[in-house]
Amino acid sequence: MAIQVGDKAPDFELKDNHGATVKLSEFRGSKNVVLLFYPFAFTGVCTGELCEVRDNLPQFSDRDTQVLAVSNDSIHTLRVFAEQEGLEYPLLSDFWPHGEVSRAYGVFAEDKGCAVRGTFVIDKEGVVRWTVVNALPDARDLNEYVKALDTL
Repeated sequence: MAIQVGDKAPDFELKDNHGATVKLSEFRGSKNVVLLFYPFAFTGVCTGELCEVRDNLPQFSDRDTQVLAVSNDSIHTLRVFAEQEGLEYPLLSDFWPHGEVSRAYGVFAEDKGCAVRGTFVIDKEGVVRWTVVNALPDARDLNEYVKALDTL
């Protein structure tokens, strides 16, 4: 079961597409976080969603929010994907131990070996304030989590 609204967001430490370590708790007290889990780089729906975020980054920065996108791809795959698509926000690799963070958030599909489309809006205190989990083929609506940020 996915993490629910009101839950403390599980802390994690993952490598980004440049090999730098990103820790969720580093943003506590300073930024809200939109945590996006997605199945795989280079797939149609995932590419569309992440490029939509890229094209709307000011909507997040204007709301004092950091976007973190997590997949079970390797950092090497994520580096090429980010370069190809011009993604300037961190793409985090939950590759090894495979799916550990995705499992902690309740969005790992064991039968597929990847995360489903889970979105978590986390406030500056580290509490989940809004969430939605979509099936693999179902794209998310960026406007819904931007609206959720406006309530913080």
